[in-house]
Amino acid sequence: MRTQVAIVGAGPAGLLLGALLHRAGVANVIVEQRSAEHVLGRIRAGVLEQVTVDLLREAGVAARLAEQGLPHDGFELSFDATRLRIDLQALTGRHVTVYGQTEVTRDLMAHRRDAGLTTVYAAEQVQPQGCDGARPAVTWRQGGREHRLQADFIAGCDGFHGVCRASLPAGALSTFEKVYPFGWLGVLSDTPPVSRELIYGAGERGFTLASMRSPTRSRYYLQCPLDDRLQAWSDDAFWAELKRRLPPDAAAQLVTGPSIEKSIAPLRSFVAEPMRFGRLFLAGDAAHIVPPTGAKGLNLAAADVGLLARCLAEHYGGSDAGIDHYSARALARVWKAERFSWWFTSLMHRFPDTGAFGARMQRAEFDYLCSSAAAQTALAENYVGLPLAG
Repeated sequence: MRTQVAIVGAGPAGLLLGALLHRAGVANVIVEQRSAEHVLGRIRAGVLEQVTVDLLREAGVAARLAEQGLPHDGFELSFDATRLRIDLQALTGRHVTVYGQTEVTRDLMAHRRDAGLTTVYAAEQVQPQGCDGARPAVTWRQGGREHRLQADFIAGCDGFHGVCRASLPAGALSTFEKVYPFGWLGVLSDTPPVSRELIYGAGERGFTLASMRSPTRSRYYLQCPLDDRLQAWSDDAFWAELKRRLPPDAAAQLVTGPSIEKSIAPLRSFVAEPMRFGRLFLAGDAAHIVPPTGAKGLNLAAADVGLLARCLAEHYGGSDAGIDHYSARALARVWKAERFSWWFTSLMHRFPDTGAFGARMQRAEFDYLCSSAAAQTALAENYVGLPLAG
């Protein structure tokens, strides 16, 4: 097989890159190690920045998003007994849109299928090769046979545990990481949300987030110890703890029901740089991870592939300026998002080793937010998303 761009990974980043490249007239093939059903079954974020929405429109896959997405002009912070609404529209002139990552993936899969583009699912032993030369390729096994995809470039959109970053030689990358001493216990339920906007809560019992995927489907999170096990969290135990952490008026509105998904996710910050090695480009979780506080993961991935698609289109139009500066331009935005996610996580969570002084500093930071329009504007600007070019 031969194509212009081989994309490893059929999550939303790889699929969006494929759609944008197709629209620009750049041939591409996607190779994915998991089945299509497994990819579609992942439960992830649901808050989209305007940059992400614009890229989905540009790719021609935003029809259902326009019909079913929920525009949010603000969100609420709750710190102990104090409440603060961040008015995104008033502070920035922009908003975010609530639309689940699963639905984004579904739309992108349908678009790729309808366009007749090639996606290889359930590929085994996927391996990028020759990235530092003029003839890179992706190889894999399927149906007992070896397959080889020759390409001009390879885009590694295969996530944090993917093969693309792992395939690079020792010393090719510098990595930076912070692992947080807690996780998020998440529950998805077919129940109406407690509020029409998201509520990020901090309190003596730890962080909580009340969010939604639709007017009838809720997504809730609780900060929990890293060594917690799902078996210890029955649905009843989760709802009881959530009620204790929510503001009283929100807790009074809580509708409980059976969970349709429950999981514990660790929190980490991670960046690998540069995001280019020869003819291999990294994008999304393959290059960086952020804590879910502030919902930057999917949005950062979308910004990466939006930029990469333009750079590759410029290459086929005769200029290498874009691909030569892709890594630096992408990382400038990545590090700003890393800073915001680290700051927001540090503000809203209980850390086991900060003690009384750390708790007072968190309170002082929140009080400053409440009293400063400039601080609220900075928060709002980061939350709705920075410009694509960084």
